[in-house]
Amino acid sequence: MSKLNNPFSDYNNHLSLKDPSFVMFKNAKVLVTGHTGFKGSWLLALLNRLEADVMGYALEPQTKPSLYEVINGDTLCKSIIGDIRDAKKVHKTILRFQPDYIFHLAAQPLVRTSYDIPAETFEVNGIGTANVLDGIRMLEKPCIGVMITTDKVYENNESGQAYKECDRLGGHDPYSASKAVAEIIIDSYRKSFFSRYTFPKNPKSIASGRAGNVIGGGDWATDRLIPDIVRSLSENKPIEIRNPKAVRPWQHVLEPLCGYLTLASKMSKNPILYADSFNFGPYSNDVLTVEEMAQKALQIWGKGEFILPKLENQPHEAGLLSLDITKAEKILNWKPTLNAHQALEISLDWYKKYYNGEPVIPLMNEQIDRFFFNEA
Repeated sequence: MSKLNNPFSDYNNHLSLKDPSFVMFKNAKVLVTGHTGFKGSWLLALLNRLEADVMGYALEPQTKPSLYEVINGDTLCKSIIGDIRDAKKVHKTILRFQPDYIFHLAAQPLVRTSYDIPAETFEVNGIGTANVLDGIRMLEKPCIGVMITTDKVYENNESGQAYKECDRLGGHDPYSASKAVAEIIIDSYRKSFFSRYTFPKNPKSIASGRAGNVIGGGDWATDRLIPDIVRSLSENKPIEIRNPKAVRPWQHVLEPLCGYLTLASKMSKNPILYADSFNFGPYSNDVLTVEEMAQKALQIWGKGEFILPKLENQPHEAGLLSLDITKAEKILNWKPTLNAHQALEISLDWYKKYYNGEPVIPLMNEQIDRFFFNEA
């Protein structure tokens, strides 16, 4: 990977030099699946600041524009373009790179799209996860794998309870069900191949991270609230929102990414204790409806309006969802940094600067520093 055109290379305030919690990532080989996506691109930026040796495996960026292209992602990693369902290519990539850490983010991530391509969604999210785990199993060296799923893996009765990691898995829509399947696959591999009993001969540690609804600058996916709001505001169109009373665990993208890095760093110190599932989300009292998020977005942006269109025969989407993050707080010493309003504010600040033609890479660095170090 050439660093000559790396847009982050001149930024000297590396995270690894200031936070000993993440020092193990310096020069470590880190494989990120789904690196061309929104969350994957933010993770690339973080790992680059940590001076890790990163390889990415994913499809081409799926949106126009894409955050990966905005940050010149090809300069931040060795990029392999491939389908996570291609087992031979996945295994070849893992075995050639010999990673120390794997963050598996590659997925079909959209609820509404899963109604259009249900079988493909199960293939990508289920079999794709198994392909990565098989690749880890084939490695003849220690490896830590953090497999990313979602807050939607729980059988949601919409009672208002905050779901714990031990609660029953399920899913009404194909996306949620496919991610619950992924969690069952992860647990099966952990018990069958990566347990405390097999660890001396097969030193692998596998965990899963279940994150809430992630927002942040650079997400242009369809059928997501903040990207839909930003598209409407940038084009001076009214915002159309679905399910205005729906409640989600909103969080800025840096929150779960910090959680994933924290989890991986803990696993490097105790591969047995931390090989488990963890929720990463906001506090249960930090809840906003879709309508409240839209109203706050208009206040922050300074103009615009939203409408509630009449939608008929719409596919089912959960109305109420909340995560219990006690386990991550107590065991990982991780906790949320931003509330929903702050997360929305810095997300929209990113988009406003982007649409005003301002460079966003310095802004990303600034937001990272404020998040991790409370610095301007």
